[in-house]
Amino acid sequence: MTARDGATGPGGGGGGVGVGRPGGGGDRRDEAAELAAALGDTRWQPPRVTPLDRRLAVDRDGVERGLASLVLTVIELLRQLMERQALRRVDLGDLTEEQIERIGTTLMALEEQMAGLREYFGLTPEDLNLDLGPLGPLLPTD
Repeated sequence: MTARDGATGPGGGGGGVGVGRPGGGGDRRDEAAELAAALGDTRWQPPRVTPLDRRLAVDRDGVERGLASLVLTVIELLRQLMERQALRRVDLGDLTEEQIERIGTTLMALEEQMAGLREYFGLTPEDLNLDLGPLGPLLPTD
């Protein structure tokens, strides 16, 4: 077999990571150390890896507030969509007075709950309006 047929020369490993080894694991070569040694650089040291929690300053309150902001943004988007749909149905005239009253009461209660949750997490309505770049804000500002 020749190099053109896919064979490798002496010391070659087929060019792929873990070729010939199930799962690609097993004996791992430190190619950077081998290259440094071949170039005669005796000062080279592998980079020191620190645990993720030491590299990232994770603030529990910040994470909680961010997650709350995301969840409340989705809920607010759905609330506004439901409100628009209810207004369309009212305009079409296919709801009874009782249904209109019930929808209005439900939407007002949901808005009150949203206001309470925003206050609890220290968020403003503007915090829930994600900026989608060239598309503009997620929620209408009217």
